[in-house]
Amino acid sequence: MTSSVPRLVIAAPSSGSGKTTVATGLMAAFAARGLAVSPHKVGPDYIDPGYHALASGRVGRNLDAYLCGPELVAPLFLHGARGCDIAVVEGVMGMFDGAAGEGELASTAHVAKLLRAPVVLVVDASSQSRSVAALVHGFASWDPEVRVGGVILNKVASDRHEALLREALESAGVPVFGVLRRVAQVDTPSRHLGLVPVAERRGEAVEAVAAMAEQVRAGCDLEGLVSLARGAGALSCAAWDAAEVVASSPPPPLPVPSPGAAAPSTPPGGSAPRPPSALKGPRPQTPDGLVVAVAGGPVFTFSYAEHSELLTAAGAEVVPFDPLRDQQLPDGTAGLVIGGGFPEVYAAELSANEPLRKAVAALAETGAPVAAECAGLLYLCRELDGQPMCGVLDASARMEDTLTLGYRDAVAVSDSSLAVAGTRMRGHEFHRTVVEPAAGDAAAWGVRVPRRRLEGFVQRGVHASYLHTHWASVPGVARRFVERCRTS
Repeated sequence: MTSSVPRLVIAAPSSGSGKTTVATGLMAAFAARGLAVSPHKVGPDYIDPGYHALASGRVGRNLDAYLCGPELVAPLFLHGARGCDIAVVEGVMGMFDGAAGEGELASTAHVAKLLRAPVVLVVDASSQSRSVAALVHGFASWDPEVRVGGVILNKVASDRHEALLREALESAGVPVFGVLRRVAQVDTPSRHLGLVPVAERRGEAVEAVAAMAEQVRAGCDLEGLVSLARGAGALSCAAWDAAEVVASSPPPPLPVPSPGAAAPSTPPGGSAPRPPSALKGPRPQTPDGLVVAVAGGPVFTFSYAEHSELLTAAGAEVVPFDPLRDQQLPDGTAGLVIGGGFPEVYAAELSANEPLRKAVAALAETGAPVAAECAGLLYLCRELDGQPMCGVLDASARMEDTLTLGYRDAVAVSDSSLAVAGTRMRGHEFHRTVVEPAAGDAAAWGVRVPRRRLEGFVQRGVHASYLHTHWASVPGVARRFVERCRTS
């Protein structure tokens, strides 16, 4: 099977060059022309895909060769691009920057090669003129397998500045597909972990995306960029399919109680008694009504679309809820997923929603599966910056100045609702908080880099950790989680 979805990779020599502005603006400008646009982001970033979704009207998806493996990049791309006229892939950092110590792995250049896609280099030209030719020549010639198809010049000061840049680039032999001037309204606010997510500034984000689209429309050769995208090479692989990978994943082993957890007593011919819970409805027992609640709203915005798709394929009904506003979990919740986000920004509001905090604690007390990553970990703690949280974990969390950032190789050290001990996965950490203690009596992961350590908590059905993981790399995780929802 081959596929030739037109596609472009938007790269840059370094972070801060304007990749997000150009990529998001292109998505919105193409969509305004009536094209079905598939938005993608290289790497583990969760925030940019929110702006991409706003621009394109489709779910923003990540392409991460470290978390998922190089072999899944093209299949996941084709899954997201089904039925689309064109795809725009925003790169990460500088074009050749990837996982530390791993060569080109997970870099924009690596993903561009895996996708056989032409690259458009976004260059911040604010402090240079003729030197731009040497810069572009270097990036275009560094790796002959990467096809730099053109350049978009950003932050150009004047018509005279533009003329000097174009004159210099004629010698580099790389076409100029656009020239963008500095425009204040396309700037998006940042804080301690990057851009402020769309969910926190919906109206302003809509205006910012509209401004990006207008700037790109006015300054770029859209027809030329579409033509370049149509020159992408054919991909000879099948699109990733959640139902297929779940069906072919190994059946989950029988539940194993966590260390120190008492096994429920089961009367002959009967079923194990269930503790009372604070849920609004009965716990479902059939796949057709098995609810997995997924935290969302402005606080918990970090998630991969494939996680919900895998849970659905495994037989769950995925129901989102907002921990800022909803005072109870969705009716019949049998399992809970709390992803990443910014609970430190909303600690007081989360704490004030005491009914939901109690409902989460009650669900965890039943032994129901709860998967919490990063922000979810903080929410399950006893307190965050002195504000009471759910109290599921006997741990406290606080903000700090140091940024913890990077890819991680991890191995499950305890049987849990997600994995059996010994399961290897790759993850990513990105936070300015610390949890004490860092691991429970039964830890979630053993992490090798940057130092060997135990990390996270496993107790009853709870798996809570700082690591963000991509379940597409080990789809048995979703299948095991849903099976635990049925049997807990």
